Amino acid sequence: MTCRKIVGVCLVGVCGLLSTPEFGETADSQKAKMSPTSSPERHLANVRQLTFGRQNAEAYFSFDGTKLIFQSTNDWSKVPEANPLKPADAGHGCYQMYVMDLQSMTTRMVSTGVGATTCGYFFPGDRRVLYSSTHQAGPNCPPKPKRDGAYRWALDDYDIYSVRIDGQQVQRLTATPGYDAEATISPNGKTIVWTSVKDGDLDLYTMNLDGTNAQRLTNDLGYDGGAFFSPDSTRLVYRAAHPTDPEEITKYKELLAQRLVEPGQLEIFVINVDGSGKKQVTSNGASNFSPYFHPDGKRIIFSSNLETRGEGGRPSFHLYLVRDDGTATERITTEGHFNSFPMFSPDGKRLVWVSDRNANAPGEFNVFLADWIP
Repeated sequence: MTCRKIVGVCLVGVCGLLSTPEFGETADSQKAKMSPTSSPERHLANVRQLTFGRQNAEAYFSFDGTKLIFQSTNDWSKVPEANPLKPADAGHGCYQMYVMDLQSMTTRMVSTGVGATTCGYFFPGDRRVLYSSTHQAGPNCPPKPKRDGAYRWALDDYDIYSVRIDGQQVQRLTATPGYDAEATISPNGKTIVWTSVKDGDLDLYTMNLDGTNAQRLTNDLGYDGGAFFSPDSTRLVYRAAHPTDPEEITKYKELLAQRLVEPGQLEIFVINVDGSGKKQVTSNGASNFSPYFHPDGKRIIFSSNLETRGEGGRPSFHLYLVRDDGTATERITTEGHFNSFPMFSPDGKRLVWVSDRNANAPGEFNVFLADWIP
């Protein structure tokens, strides 16, 4: 959804690719509150679990680094104050959008509470956020697509909205039919990038913060999405799946006509913000997604099943670091079976991501925060 799906794993969110995962580890959540890892995760220190229970995904920092916006199926208004590690007795049928203050650890819902949401992000100044939602199309969670034994997700009728962090003053930024989601904002606070089907294919677009001046960046047939800006706001990193075989092309078009997409192999690309200079970073044949620039602007952290894609049973997705020329790939995480949606804090000193480590039930995903060790 995301910002939502991934081969063999799926969270039902669009920005990052995930749907309803089929795995989850068990552990005592009380012990997980603060657990420095003893594994070879040498870049991560003081690992802290911020959420507990159900599905929590796509957590992204505010511009000042003091807050996170994330999507959750947990109803945070019903989490017991006496036991914040215990999930609420009731949850949402699909994702709603929340803002967490990292100092007070208070959490507030900023979406409407109806429809499905995904892909939240802060505006400069941290007084407003954007997210994608289906609430304009109807109050219920969109129906889940038939999988037919394959990994696929629905291109539901999302539009992008801006709202104050108290949930008031909702403003609609896109109004074209179909899928508009996976939006993020440049570090210089001037531009939004997002994925849209507005011209008949899944491509990247940029626009001003008020939704004006939409510009199409990609034109290759296939899916382009999950884009984030470089620290200097001049480039974008994103994931893509471009079918080339005639049968694959036909299948892609048929599914797109049904408002479905079935990406298997996803590779990481970089492109200039004006659409020029596109380069492929990974070529490993795996499911690579959720890319984000390292603070040095020369490396990229991303999630991939590159070490388990050919093995039997469930795949494991871990975080990796790679240079933007595709060299020097380094594994970052070793714990759990699913690690994704990484983002560095604005000062580059912390990393937030989503993982199934310490899960108490299958399909549980939580937000983790760690100090980043260079």
